[in-house]
Amino acid sequence: MKFAVSIAALALAGAAGPCIADGSADSATLARGKALFQTQAVPACAVCHTLADAGAEGAIGPNLDDLKPELEQVRRALIDGVGVMPSFADSLSEDDLNAVAEYVVSASKGG
Repeated sequence: MKFAVSIAALALAGAAGPCIADGSADSATLARGKALFQTQAVPACAVCHTLADAGAEGAIGPNLDDLKPELEQVRRALIDGVGVMPSFADSLSEDDLNAVAEYVVSASKGG
């Protein structure tokens, strides 16, 4: 039974997408996340959020440089939406959701 549990745990750990075990993402994932944040997601995250690395100065949503969100916090916001922020669960792939989350955490120096 321990073996089956271990395999299930490994499968769930891999379900989060192209994340590296220490929480950092590869450069291609970060570049994809940045492009989605700046212009490619609809609506683009940069319209509402401030994030210096992205050149974004939105004032509707939280300033991500100040917030320094953790990876799961960003993923939840992207999937569920928060306040006036829509959910991106139907418009972005799992890989794209992960790329945006990894990028925001990396760029904001979050947890």
